[in-house]
Amino acid sequence: MNKKEILEIRKQYTHEKCSISRICGCYVDGEKNIKTTLKEAFLSLPEEETFKYFNIFKQTLSGTLGKNLLNLEFPLDAENPGGPQEFLLKLRDSRLQDDALLEEFYNKIIENYYFPENYYIILIHVAYDIPGKSTDGSEMFDASDEVYEYLLCSLCPVKLSKPGLFYNTEHNQIENRIRDWVVEPPVKGFLFPSFNDRSSDIHGMLYFSKQAEELQPDFMQSMFGCPLPLTAKSQKESFNTLIADTLGEDADYEMVRNIHEQLTELVEETKDSPDPLVLTRPDVKRLFELSGVPEEKLETFDEAYDAAAGEDTALLASNIAGGRSFSIETPDIVIKVNPERTDLIETRIIDGKECLVITVNDRIEVNGVNVRTMALPRQEDEYGDTHAE
Repeated sequence: MNKKEILEIRKQYTHEKCSISRICGCYVDGEKNIKTTLKEAFLSLPEEETFKYFNIFKQTLSGTLGKNLLNLEFPLDAENPGGPQEFLLKLRDSRLQDDALLEEFYNKIIENYYFPENYYIILIHVAYDIPGKSTDGSEMFDASDEVYEYLLCSLCPVKLSKPGLFYNTEHNQIENRIRDWVVEPPVKGFLFPSFNDRSSDIHGMLYFSKQAEELQPDFMQSMFGCPLPLTAKSQKESFNTLIADTLGEDADYEMVRNIHEQLTELVEETKDSPDPLVLTRPDVKRLFELSGVPEEKLETFDEAYDAAAGEDTALLASNIAGGRSFSIETPDIVIKVNPERTDLIETRIIDGKECLVITVNDRIEVNGVNVRTMALPRQEDEYGDTHAE
């Protein structure tokens, strides 16, 4: 799924466009005990509750694609009879009317999801009548030829509200506030099946994790049978390792800067595309070539790539690029540079020492104070006192 397709689904979570048929819920305590369950037609809930649920559903489809939102594909063995995909299809096709399937679903999550506190499992069934689109991109609601049926699951922590005081309007006085168990925004979730090319794709799903580096691989493998993708941080580390292994002792400042400049340009060129820029092994090799990496250094590139990232692993450009900063570090100094102005820094040998030279075009601040770049020469006046020129 790309950004446009995710946004199209998120926009349905309003009363005007709502196509949620049923909502089910299961409240689990920190000891993995089911405390209560919910099973209702969604629009039968009080309106003030539905608005709060809409916010939860939108948050389950929020974040950065490739970091918080991951497109997963079912491996072949997960699509075999009795596998995770078949179970999810049965659950979807039941429209959440089968109590035995719901109970099995709740137990699968409770068994495999690690969360040592109370949490609330929310599961909805949606039947979205996909509107057709004219050549100019506008929706034609009378031209639909497919209904996209899907499940959206949100896993929300439930925590005690903070202690405090409140104003009691009835008694006209300040009193101690009773602490309540509050459902917080989701930390994990998924959408099944995928909504690819504005159509249902049962071979994929979308996984949400509020913390991009805490994906819970065991939960993903047990629930969905999907292998763990590299996290954004792991992709960045793998790319840095690849640069170091490819260049070896020739990994000088200029070469590394060239690679990151080329990468930043690629990200900038595709920033308006709904699809994230994915770099395969040949794409990364081409990036190195454009950055001036010598041909002899690329002779072992394929082996270095497999060792650093994995044979069939692709890297998201947004995950491996430096973003809004370009960092240069020594054991004692850290320099942050605007990625568009790395030309202001160069390497030189001065008095036999390797140095980084920074061109100053405007001003310098030291702890928020404007300072001169060089001290002015001092000279004595006629009274013998020294002062700056």
